[in-house]
Amino acid sequence: MTHNRSRVPIAREGYRIIALAWALPLLFWLAGWTVLTLATLALAVFVVSFFRDPERQPPDDPRAIISPADGRIIKVAEVNDDRFLHGPARLVSIFMSPLNVHVNRVPVSGRIVDIRYNAGKYLRAFADKASLDNEQNAIIMDDTGGRRLCFVQIAGFIARRIVCHVAAEDAVQRGERCGMIMFGSRVDIYLPPDANVCVAVGERATAGESVIARWP
Repeated sequence: MTHNRSRVPIAREGYRIIALAWALPLLFWLAGWTVLTLATLALAVFVVSFFRDPERQPPDDPRAIISPADGRIIKVAEVNDDRFLHGPARLVSIFMSPLNVHVNRVPVSGRIVDIRYNAGKYLRAFADKASLDNEQNAIIMDDTGGRRLCFVQIAGFIARRIVCHVAAEDAVQRGERCGMIMFGSRVDIYLPPDANVCVAVGERATAGESVIARWP
């Protein structure tokens, strides 16, 4: 994957929100309201931090399945998935706090098979029910060897917008940016049962770099 080292490390979805966030302390400063200036200045700094989008370098290992999200592993389980893989699967859930980078990345190289968006609730993202009940966007894909997997962008209690930059039939590369979720959320990845998961609950993952599983 080719990186553009000159690009601004801010997700483009944040440009308008960042501009508005910085306009508030400027207006309060011009009005002479010091307390509000300082409070909104702190908020503006947080907003810039939220939309940061650093470059990432995927590992060279061709068997590696990399994390689609930054965050903490909150679940590793064997499940019977009747929604995406239609059979036994291995589920890895990643909780993204508001302090994490929220740009999502493709876990393997291959082809997007289908995109399934479902409107839903806004439960806390680390709750098990969030995988089924919350607003979510499922990206189903086949890797270059024809092995199917699915990763699901799930909105949380604060998050109110899911962004997806890929579409069915797109060819994608491992580590490529594919979207983001606003302000705290969760990503579930469903893998075939023969995938060897190599993370545990409580570990931290970095989108585009951390290996969460390997093909046999």
